Amino acid sequence: MTDSMVLQIVRDALIMVMLITIPILGAGMIVGLIISILQATTQIQEQSLSFVPKLMTVLLVLMILAPWIINVLVGFTNELFAKIPLMVQ
Repeated sequence: MTDSMVLQIVRDALIMVMLITIPILGAGMIVGLIISILQATTQIQEQSLSFVPKLMTVLLVLMILAPWIINVLVGFTNELFAKIPLMVQ
């Protein structure tokens, strides 16, 4: 196992993590921005008002994207298992 192979695996893992988390975090940020604008215009400063919609949005996005996330993770795992013979040499 060479240094370049380790760096390639780490790079692929980081790209996969970013690819999976960007839609989830993006949806939470958009909902948070909308709630913040509504709070600023109505002058309601309730913490749970911003937390609950963001939590529900993140959970909804996770439920919708779960099959895709599993396929990405399984694909990455299969690639790692395919590289095991190359790591031993």
